[in-house]
Amino acid sequence: MRSFPALLVVFLLIHTWCNAQQRTMDNVWPLQRCVQYAIEHNITIKQDSLNARLARHALTQSQLSQIPALNVSGSYGRSFGRSINPTTNQFVESAYNFLGPSASSNVLLFGWMQVRNTIERNRYSLEASLADLDQRMDDIALNVANSYLIALLAKEQINISTNQVGLSKAQLDQTKAFADAGRLPELNVAQLESQLASDSSNLINSIANYNAAILDLKALLNLDFAEPFTIQAPEVSPGDQMMVAQTPPAEVYQVARTHFGSIKGSHLRVNAAEKALAAAKGNLYPQLSLSYQVGTNYASNYFSYQQTSELLGLVPIGMAYPSGDTVYRPEYKTLTPTVPFNNQLRNNIRQSVVLNLNIPLFNSWQSQYAVRQARINLAQQELSEYNTELTLKQNVYKAHNNAVNSIQKYNAAVRAQNAAKRALDFAQKRYELGLTSTVDLLVTQNTEFAASANLISAKYDLIFKLKVIDYYLGRELKL
Repeated sequence: MRSFPALLVVFLLIHTWCNAQQRTMDNVWPLQRCVQYAIEHNITIKQDSLNARLARHALTQSQLSQIPALNVSGSYGRSFGRSINPTTNQFVESAYNFLGPSASSNVLLFGWMQVRNTIERNRYSLEASLADLDQRMDDIALNVANSYLIALLAKEQINISTNQVGLSKAQLDQTKAFADAGRLPELNVAQLESQLASDSSNLINSIANYNAAILDLKALLNLDFAEPFTIQAPEVSPGDQMMVAQTPPAEVYQVARTHFGSIKGSHLRVNAAEKALAAAKGNLYPQLSLSYQVGTNYASNYFSYQQTSELLGLVPIGMAYPSGDTVYRPEYKTLTPTVPFNNQLRNNIRQSVVLNLNIPLFNSWQSQYAVRQARINLAQQELSEYNTELTLKQNVYKAHNNAVNSIQKYNAAVRAQNAAKRALDFAQKRYELGLTSTVDLLVTQNTEFAASANLISAKYDLIFKLKVIDYYLGRELKL
């Protein structure tokens, strides 16, 4: 039984450690997670998604326009004074209530493919919106990769600055020991203290740059600034990715043309403009439609006359000839009930089927100008398509040239950093033996620091330039 509390403590410790590890893992954001989060939460992508939904609704509405239109209407009121009874078409002078329900339907039989062209135009517009959405996602992914690499560069700069501060601190401690022993003057101590202060300032600036880069990345992701966020620094070697720069730019351009959303969207908009022009031309020609109408009436003063067998008396109607006797006729009681509501609606039903032919003769040149505008819009879309392809080609060749230059810059930075590191090793050994001055050591040390910083900058710049090539080749952006 004594082992139970110990097992419980061990279990709690393991549980606490697992929770801490889980929280740590939740705070770590690799590049793929950042890209996926940006695609799901970026405001611009959400706006493009709404535009695609609007285009889909427009397509659905145009498809439903092929179905016959059906409308139901009705009127109810009370008439005062002299008016025409809608059920008997007779003038009446008494007030009455009236009701007039009706329904109508209309369908276009032939309209020079205007509806079909409109449907095709909206379908191309929807596909163009979806292509724009895909392009937006790719652009956001590239922007996230760029911001992520900038943050990684800032983080590497912190490490370099931290190592530099540590090196200056160690040299200062060693120089103080030499000065206390009388081997070096106090001037060397002051010079190294100044160098340590400068290196500490560089470290603070590096931390500030890293924090700013993290904020920029969070803003691009639309992530709460208070959310714990740690980027993952993978082991990335530019040498493993340099092969992509050997792909000829013409080949990269041809691959990009097949999958780039901007190219697809511009081509689809040209198709949509062609269908819009065909639909506008349909308004210049006659259109044939069929309509059907049905309606009925009700009036509260519509009476039916019913004669009963109840004799009210005799009414004189004249005199007999030649006797001169008065002639009478019997007068029976007559009832005038209002015709029931259902009976009136049933008896007053009227229907009509109409074949309509609409021939446009003159409508202030609206149809003609609509055709001209559609032609101009088609020409604009064709120019936009050409400009999009030209811009893509220019960007591909520019990106390839930048990647080649970045490779040369990176190789030069590697050689410079190796040389500066060897020079610093020699300078430190000579300084320890008293064969070089503190100023020369600091100059060599600063040169090595600048070379290391330039190498890191050239490394991440090259990685991004190579990722741009992957972006044009349609590959997944990952480190």
